[in-house]
Amino acid sequence: MPTVMTHAVVPLALGWALGSRTIPPRLLVAGALAAMLPDADVVAFKLGIAYADDFGHRGASHSFVFAAVIAAFGALCSRWLRVPPWRAALWLFVCAASHPLLDALTDGGLGVALYWPWSDARIFAPWRPIEVSPIGARFFSARGVEVLLSEARWVVTPALALGAVGALLRRISTRGADRAR
Repeated sequence: MPTVMTHAVVPLALGWALGSRTIPPRLLVAGALAAMLPDADVVAFKLGIAYADDFGHRGASHSFVFAAVIAAFGALCSRWLRVPPWRAALWLFVCAASHPLLDALTDGGLGVALYWPWSDARIFAPWRPIEVSPIGARFFSARGVEVLLSEARWVVTPALALGAVGALLRRISTRGADRAR
């Protein structure tokens, strides 16, 4: 898995590209939290649930169904998020689904249960450039530094670059619309 902080980078960069009129701050923060939430499943280790179990790490919480549940909850909270229900649901689905999709790009672990409950198969993407993050205290090691460098190369830098380009294009189009008035 990429580190939990890296999972938040995707919605933050996308939100930057789209701007605060489209993704207001509350929705942006909710999206970052939704992108990190699937890794709360590490609690399963403490509960004696095996990694490969449906409710183990990278299991049900890393599925499109889980992302849809988060999206439905977002739609119910749309007034507080200050957007229409469809926008809250779509944004939170994309943010939550980004987590297992990134995890599928890692070079370790058991894969992700994207299609749970219809399939308990754990899958990986055909291309797996991201170094898998160690779980727990092992993160604070030379291996953890390797992982952060890998994430910077394959996730953080491209996401921030796309966010910057999106923000620039949005600014250019806004200036063009203002001049046309």
